[in-house]
Amino acid sequence: MRCKLGNIIKINQYTYTSHDQWKYVNYLDTGNITKNVIDTVQYINLSKEVLPSRARRKVKKNSILYSMVRPNQSHYGIVKDNIDNFLVSTGFAVIDVDTNKTCPAFIYYMLTQQKMTEHLQTIAEQSVSAYPSIKPSDIENLDIILPSLLQQQKIAKLLGTLDDKIELNRQINANLEQQVLAYYNYLFIDNYNVNRRKCRMNEYFDISIGKTPPRQETQWFKTQSNDVVWVSISDMAKCGLYINKSSEQLTKEAIKKFNIPVVPDNTLLLSFKLTIGRIAITNGELATNEAIAHFKTDQKIINEYLYCYLKRFDYDKMGNTSSIAVALNSRLIKEMPFIIPESHELQTFYDYAHCRFQYIKANLSEISTLSTLRDTLLPKLMSGEIDVSKIELE
Repeated sequence: MRCKLGNIIKINQYTYTSHDQWKYVNYLDTGNITKNVIDTVQYINLSKEVLPSRARRKVKKNSILYSMVRPNQSHYGIVKDNIDNFLVSTGFAVIDVDTNKTCPAFIYYMLTQQKMTEHLQTIAEQSVSAYPSIKPSDIENLDIILPSLLQQQKIAKLLGTLDDKIELNRQINANLEQQVLAYYNYLFIDNYNVNRRKCRMNEYFDISIGKTPPRQETQWFKTQSNDVVWVSISDMAKCGLYINKSSEQLTKEAIKKFNIPVVPDNTLLLSFKLTIGRIAITNGELATNEAIAHFKTDQKIINEYLYCYLKRFDYDKMGNTSSIAVALNSRLIKEMPFIIPESHELQTFYDYAHCRFQYIKANLSEISTLSTLRDTLLPKLMSGEIDVSKIELE
């Protein structure tokens, strides 16, 4: 059945007002979810804090969240559980479906396939607002082909099975990282050792800073996989512990012309502008922008320790103004204090942490493979090219 999406959905049905009298709010901003992966949900105690003016959209289980600014940045998701006092930004279109006619997960997958994202981005770029943006009516006016409810449910189940495995891997990785951080705390925080040495970061590591070619010279920026991976802070928000992909790439000519540092494999990255303290380890050679520092070393067993050290570091102490984003610069990064463990401590920690980091890396590789498979299947399932008649629903 062909129809307008607006015939089977409602957008922004429920709005929070002071009459609700909630004591607290769990708030999600548009930048804190990417491809259904939530970075941060902000807990706001309304007896002590002021609710952001954009924190107004109420959501419920199976609500679809779709950012109306720059659709190609993929700030979207679907609410899988009931969360108490959950509000999201007015920058989202909160989409609720008529469950008598359609499956919420099917509509979510339909909206997030690449061709739909590209279509909405094209509309956004024609807007007259300050940023490329869409309106709720742009979503409502989408022409879609709606298969039977049973077929929708089967398609959603197949894609959901892949997403469930991806989410399981993420949960395993989070648990493994917490194990390593807990052991770090035990060895290096709970147990003081007078024999540990202290130095500046640049006395132990070769620290370099990334670069950005002139933005107005668009020929240096690509989105093809055969160009050089060029990491931004937003890429670090969604990569996991290891990083080898980016939303933008640079040409090899740009790397050479602008003398952009190429970061070696297995090098720790730290964001230090605007968003402070995002950390990842390179999985292959790449480049970064100027908001990211690279900690290069020939010491093979230090990275796991450095990762935890920077995770536990108090960056607020580095700034002398109320705005840490303004205060931090490359000089401060290079002069950060670094505590060097004794050799036997470092080896003990490495023996514990390294195998867990490698398990995390393997899980991230599987996540990448499963994500590619899902994204390949998605348009074929939506078009009916793949037959789902034999899929059994529990």
